[in-house]
Amino acid sequence: MFPAHQAGRDLAGHVAAHGPVPLPHRHDASWSAALVDAVRSSGLTGRGGGGFPTARKWDVVQGRRGRPTVIVNAMEGEPASRKDRALLDVAPHLVLDGAELVAMAVSAREITVCVADDRDDSAQRVRAALAERVAAGLMRTPGSVVRPPGRYITGEESALAAWLAGGFAHPQFRAAKGVPLSVGRRSILVHNAETLAHVALVARHGPEWFRAVGTPDAPGTCLVSASGAVDRPGVYEVELGTTIDAILRRVGHQPVGGVLVGGYGGSWLAPERLGTPYAPGPLAAVGASVGAGVLVALPASSCGVAETARVATYMADESAGQCGPCIFGLHAVAGDLVDLARADGDRHTLARLRHRLGEVEGRGACRHPDGVVRMVRSALDVFATDFAEHGRRRPCRAWSAAPVLPVPPSAVDAVRHGRPRGR
Repeated sequence: MFPAHQAGRDLAGHVAAHGPVPLPHRHDASWSAALVDAVRSSGLTGRGGGGFPTARKWDVVQGRRGRPTVIVNAMEGEPASRKDRALLDVAPHLVLDGAELVAMAVSAREITVCVADDRDDSAQRVRAALAERVAAGLMRTPGSVVRPPGRYITGEESALAAWLAGGFAHPQFRAAKGVPLSVGRRSILVHNAETLAHVALVARHGPEWFRAVGTPDAPGTCLVSASGAVDRPGVYEVELGTTIDAILRRVGHQPVGGVLVGGYGGSWLAPERLGTPYAPGPLAAVGASVGAGVLVALPASSCGVAETARVATYMADESAGQCGPCIFGLHAVAGDLVDLARADGDRHTLARLRHRLGEVEGRGACRHPDGVVRMVRSALDVFATDFAEHGRRRPCRAWSAAPVLPVPPSAVDAVRHGRPRGR
């Protein structure tokens, strides 16, 4: 996906690396059907976290009235993820190729690229790429860049739809991922930036080429942001089905006490689980998911309790503020975790935390609280011994050390100084 020597940054380098995008000169129903069939046969699924079959999203939009808008989701609100930023930095035209292909396939009216308002470099890169394509006469569908607020929750596709409609960028409850999204009366089709890059490659090389790597159930490659106790942190393209241990050996890992998989709404895995293949099915079997393509290796010398407390505090502060479980429940969970990290709790704190998780789970207005519950529960399992010791007011020495997982200063201070009550 990434061209050698970053040769794909400008349009000339991109075409030299990948060849021209295979677009028809005008709308061609047979071409559209062939592209949809190719993407369906490839088995490509969304790379933004949901893992929804890409071609099925197109079926939903094509069954609705009117011409849709294709939304490129390059928000990447996950703090430990860098893959979309890296992709837009090195290969912006590959993402735009995919957006144009999808737009032609579903007869879209326009393409809107969403880049968070705190990612000026990425936005500038996309604007420059769009300008190059316009100057070269290659844009078949008008494209533009918009800047939603950069927060954890605003990258969720229903939150983008709400913001594009003029409202707050808050996720909406959806019973299923296949429920169509719209802005006003116009349908929208939202794809993650990496997903669109894969579409561009499937259109060029075909579904068999895509399925030549990966596993039968999870074909292709994906981008992984690797960080933490590794020698070479960064974004790597890996075959789905590669074991987590093999990925970490590739980036040079140190002894780990656990690995956070999927992101801050993902799951901790214990070191003995690192032989798990990095693919949806095997990860689900151990309670994890590919999620946002994140692997954070926690050094064995770190405090998993404090790291979890800081992440939970950040996630509580990122609440959309739409429901009680998010407004009150997540802050209460974070407060218990801070107490445990600092050994400030009482003998009931650990049991109270477990009870709160049950009270929050499945009761939110969106999926945000459930992600926090999943992450915390996995921490209670992986770092069980540490939690028990902290609960007995015998914290490890590393609880006050600098964080491994990136969080804002407010989350660091919450563990360092204790969290104010009454939130």
